[in-house]
Amino acid sequence: MTEQLAAQTAPGRDGSFAEQPAAIMRDRLYLGGRWTSPAGDDTFDVVSPSTEKAVGTVPAGTPVDVDRAVAAAREAFDAGPWRWVSPTERAARLQPVLAGLRKRHDELVRLLVGEVGVPISSCSAIGVAQPIRTLEYYLGLAATFPFEETRGGLRGATVVREPVGVVAAIVPWNAPLRSIMNKLAPALVAGCSVVVKPAPETPLNAFVLAEVLAEADLPPGLVSIVPAGRETGEHLVRHPGVDKVAFTGSTAAGRRIMAACAENLTRVGLELGGKSAAIVLDDADLDVTVRRLTPLVVGNNGQACTAQTRILVSRARHDELVEALVAAFAAQRVGDPFDPATDVGPLVSKAQYERVTGYLEMAAAEGARVAVGGGRPAGLDVGWYVEPTVLIGVDNGMRVAREEIFGPVAVMIPYDDVEQAMAIADDSPYGLAGSVWTGDVAAGMVVARRIRTGTFSVNGAAQPVEAPFGGFKGSGIGREYGPEGLDAFCEKKSIATRPL
Repeated sequence: MTEQLAAQTAPGRDGSFAEQPAAIMRDRLYLGGRWTSPAGDDTFDVVSPSTEKAVGTVPAGTPVDVDRAVAAAREAFDAGPWRWVSPTERAARLQPVLAGLRKRHDELVRLLVGEVGVPISSCSAIGVAQPIRTLEYYLGLAATFPFEETRGGLRGATVVREPVGVVAAIVPWNAPLRSIMNKLAPALVAGCSVVVKPAPETPLNAFVLAEVLAEADLPPGLVSIVPAGRETGEHLVRHPGVDKVAFTGSTAAGRRIMAACAENLTRVGLELGGKSAAIVLDDADLDVTVRRLTPLVVGNNGQACTAQTRILVSRARHDELVEALVAAFAAQRVGDPFDPATDVGPLVSKAQYERVTGYLEMAAAEGARVAVGGGRPAGLDVGWYVEPTVLIGVDNGMRVAREEIFGPVAVMIPYDDVEQAMAIADDSPYGLAGSVWTGDVAAGMVVARRIRTGTFSVNGAAQPVEAPFGGFKGSGIGREYGPEGLDAFCEKKSIATRPL
């Protein structure tokens, strides 16, 4: 694997310069467990969101590369040993991957900060520690998951969970390594082979993962990693050699993928967008609420499908909460993501910056008002930065309240009573996440059970990897994490027996 290294620097908040990762040139793809020259000459330039300079270049996968990757995955699944060995043996053979990722933790953090723009202060937990924990969880689950069970009485049957086959894992740019591992770990433990398509904006971390996989003693063809654009991605989705597509991304793209999968009856799992509501009840301690809620809005620079971007508050406490949120958002430090003091970094690309600022213009046209933020931070003329923003004067029918902005922007929506708050929360095409904030956890649980979302929290409690994650309505189909995440990569077979 040849690499060319070039130092990059970027100004810190105090005028100093924080060292960026060296620019990386990749000239081969990881196809079927081997480093292979790509079929085409096109490349993707990976651009730093904070400096707007290139931090790396990788080959752009072509349909020919996808064909080679799927052929290798098909051979590994149909003729290879992986699906026939025991789940515990598969877990044992994946232990070197877990060790390799732990060893390269710091390198992965710096890569993700450089290509995604997530602040280094939170990147380890969000971008690297979580995927490592996910792999660790599924390796442990291999020993207890019911791959085989007996059901019924005298006329019973053995129910076997078999691997679904060749998996196409298509992941977004906002949490790339995490999204890969949410699919790769359970798929491999289930006995599948996998073709990963990283987003062209953030592929560098996937090449480190490929190096870790290459060092492990895994069967040939088991995993391929092919960065590609939309057309090549569509070729992968429609490929007759793929048994399941596991996708994380926008709801619009999810609809297209589901329609394409229907042609071959390809199994599909979709983890899509959200427009989650945070319901603040009147008995909530606003100091604690604002402290915990702010990161749920601006974390990962607001580029999170679970972001709590609709904040619902009673009219009686509306002004009080707005005042507290304005102070909290104004205190967020926006700047160089390599500066440990930074809370909010840049958006991932110029296109994303234009999308978010376009929504801010739309909000003004719809009659919303900016309580704090609303533009580019002063002194940050380079990089795709947007101030943490609170919009007021919003009703739930406005586009900024219904559509996923994917930036550090929250809208405040007043309600008259709790019944109306729950109705507003559910009045959305999405149903991925949400929260309720209250001094009475039992009352919070009542609200949680009423809202139609796949995940929900009372007072900002974190979702563990052992619990399923996914959405209702336009937020997707299927679940990741937990035993459900492993079951998603299995087919069920019933075997009934009787003596002759």
